[in-house]
Amino acid sequence: MLRTLDIRDMLIIERLSLSFQPGLNVLTGETGAGKSILLDSLGFVLGWRGRAELVRAGAERGEVTAVFDLPADHLARAVLIEAGIEAEDELILRRVNHADGRKTAWVNDRRVSGEVLRGLSDVLVELHGQHDDRGLLNPRGHRQMLDTFAGVDLAPTRAAWTALGQSRRRLTEAEAALDAIRAEEEFLRHAVAELDKLDPQPGEEASLDIRRRAMQGAERIRDDVIRAAQAISDQGAEGLMTDAVRWLETASDRAEGRLEGALASLGRAMVELGEAQQGVEECLSALDFDPSELENLEERLFAIRALARKHGVLADELSAFADDLRGRLAALDGSARDIAALRKAVTEAELAYRAEAEALTAVRRKAAGRLDRAMAAELAPLKMERAVFETLVTPAEAGPEGADAVAFTVATNPGAPAGPLNKIASGGELSRFLLALKVCLSGNTPGVTMIFDEIDRGVGGATANAVGRRLKALAGSGQVLVVTHSPQVAALGAHHWRVEKRVRDGMTTSTVVPLDQGQRVEEVGRMLAGDTITEAAREAARDLLAG
Repeated sequence: MLRTLDIRDMLIIERLSLSFQPGLNVLTGETGAGKSILLDSLGFVLGWRGRAELVRAGAERGEVTAVFDLPADHLARAVLIEAGIEAEDELILRRVNHADGRKTAWVNDRRVSGEVLRGLSDVLVELHGQHDDRGLLNPRGHRQMLDTFAGVDLAPTRAAWTALGQSRRRLTEAEAALDAIRAEEEFLRHAVAELDKLDPQPGEEASLDIRRRAMQGAERIRDDVIRAAQAISDQGAEGLMTDAVRWLETASDRAEGRLEGALASLGRAMVELGEAQQGVEECLSALDFDPSELENLEERLFAIRALARKHGVLADELSAFADDLRGRLAALDGSARDIAALRKAVTEAELAYRAEAEALTAVRRKAAGRLDRAMAAELAPLKMERAVFETLVTPAEAGPEGADAVAFTVATNPGAPAGPLNKIASGGELSRFLLALKVCLSGNTPGVTMIFDEIDRGVGGATANAVGRRLKALAGSGQVLVVTHSPQVAALGAHHWRVEKRVRDGMTTSTVVPLDQGQRVEEVGRMLAGDTITEAAREAARDLLAG
């Protein structure tokens, strides 16, 4: 509920503070007094797009503050939470328009964008008038209004649509991946065959390189080792030392022990020589290799390095690279089964969505009939008993909220063709259609302040009284603000304000005055009689106010 509206330096309003009440609040006044400025100011603080120049002439800035009461279950709380603003029982909107055109806004003292204000506006206020494109006259909102009237739960349909979209997306991605793999299938199969044939192992390149270097080195030193082996063999040093030992042993008996040390040394030397021979033989054995082995080794080493260069990876990464290619081939080979499963999932998701959408269509068609009957009941007291209101539910492109288009159509006279609400009805008829529709839909929009801007224009007498009574009924469980020129409507208000234009010191300003019972008699009398209020007009006003 809108509790207060504070306006500073907006158009011809210098300073104005209004305190609104639950029920039916009526604002009256002469044409041009500034009633529309109040709505412009309220629309400004709610983020609506309206006049570009709102700051009062001579002022540096204009400012509007609106305070709303928020029940615990009000939809505005969800908007606040999404915007990161703590929801409280009181909601304060403030917006400033600087003279240079800059606009700044706050919600509960938190700086916000105009988008946040408009999000709050959608759940705080409804504005209805003969030229309203934000409310009931906008065909794009008719489906939402029918769903609200029907009380439908769109969650299952939205979930089915989301599941369908996900299934389709997974299938599309799988088909695209398959196409990409198929484009390189020939390469994959050739590369895997080549890698499988060579079967390179991690660390193999380094091992082969070490063995190759050892073999190449062996070729260079083998001849020297052979010559050394020959030099210490029995044909060389070993034979000479053996001869020397034999000769010394023969002479030792006659040398009176003087050769014992030499013989001992030669014995030790023979032992060392034997160990040297063994080491040389082992070395020769190690250096002994088949030349074809070196050739084969080099061939494999060069093949591994060439394959690594070909695929742009390190030699040690060839094995992992081969595993990756095998995986892509496996994906290709198994893709037909996967895609068949994905296509089946899409078909199942389509069936599930279609079932939800068809169930939703049935609910909407049934609700459309109820709405049409409710409208017929409301139009009769508004002197439009011959008019026909029909809610059309027709097939439309599928989406998260079903596959229906909804349009409100009217035929104002029997036999006349039906058409869109905002194109068939005249000004006065349109007002009554809108009011009747709002009465039918009002039970499903709790906590919303409804504003009717001269919706009673073009009607009078008993019809105006019927309009007023429906507005009063709407206000019975909430808050309704009505800008009116109809005395019948004004008389039914629970709270009454008069908008006045004043000239002071050559400056025109607009103000709003709350009226007590006596002042209401004068104002309703003025609305009945014009500038000169007669006693008869006052008496008629008292009768209207008495109900």
